[in-house]
Amino acid sequence: MGQLFYGNTSESIEIPDRLLAHLKVLTATKLRRSESFTLTWRHGADTAAGRQTIWLQPSIPLRFVFTGIEAEKLDSALLTEMARAATSSTGLVVDFADFEVAPAAPIASALPGGDVVPASRELATAA
Repeated sequence: MGQLFYGNTSESIEIPDRLLAHLKVLTATKLRRSESFTLTWRHGADTAAGRQTIWLQPSIPLRFVFTGIEAEKLDSALLTEMARAATSSTGLVVDFADFEVAPAAPIASALPGGDVVPASRELATAA
């Protein structure tokens, strides 16, 4: 599990490395374009039921910390779908459980609107 440090707090948000890698690329791209967005996630099994949302915009400090040494493989179709969702009025909604699998196993990720994006395609750069 990687960590996203949001704002000036010392507390972090634990996020699976694979998802965190995609979020890092998406966030960097959108914030470089001055495009703010919301990120919502469902609480894990170890927390009371519910969800949290944060507002991502250029003036809020972010730090991405990865558990793995090697960079995660990025999926261009998943990044495209995440970017589309982030632009919507709902914002980007993710379920960490969709990304908690062994790195070699292909997974599918469901995003708002019920779209399922297979994670079997890999690439080195993002859209």
